[in-house]
Amino acid sequence: MPQLIPGQKVPDLDLPLTIDARFELSKQEPENYTMLVFYRGKHCPICKKYLTQLGGRLSDFTDKGINVFSVSMDSPERAAVAHEEWETHDLPIAHSLTEEKAREWGLYISEKRDGSEEPDKFSEPGLFLVKPDGTLHLAVVQSAPFTRPDLDDLLEGLTYSIDEGYPTRGTLT
Repeated sequence: MPQLIPGQKVPDLDLPLTIDARFELSKQEPENYTMLVFYRGKHCPICKKYLTQLGGRLSDFTDKGINVFSVSMDSPERAAVAHEEWETHDLPIAHSLTEEKAREWGLYISEKRDGSEEPDKFSEPGLFLVKPDGTLHLAVVQSAPFTRPDLDDLLEGLTYSIDEGYPTRGTLT
């Protein structure tokens, strides 16, 4: 499994959104960052809770010059359910991430548990901040659905990072 290195270019993403548009990472022009929140899929109640909270706080991030997108390996049909039934407000939901692309991003991959509503394969959570030049600023990759980054802590840290010009860390990995 490759590990993305802070300060280096991230793999590009070009995925459909549930709003009948496309998300193209290379075309993002945020003031500060593009934040990608990879989630497990519509089967995950913890993902639902996290994306609902994130959607409710979306303006807190966009006001800081951060474009936010959620991403999953879900099919268009499964992503549509999340879009329609979860209270994610205006949070863009990208879908149809391939296993190969998930692995390029260093995400853990899980397989369906017997008797579950999970898809055959799906990625575990990850959160990435990408600078406008396409380089990685921050990465959080998880092998299980628990303990997502706290949104208040994340906003506080990003505010400090933006206001103080705090550098990208971990570049010697």
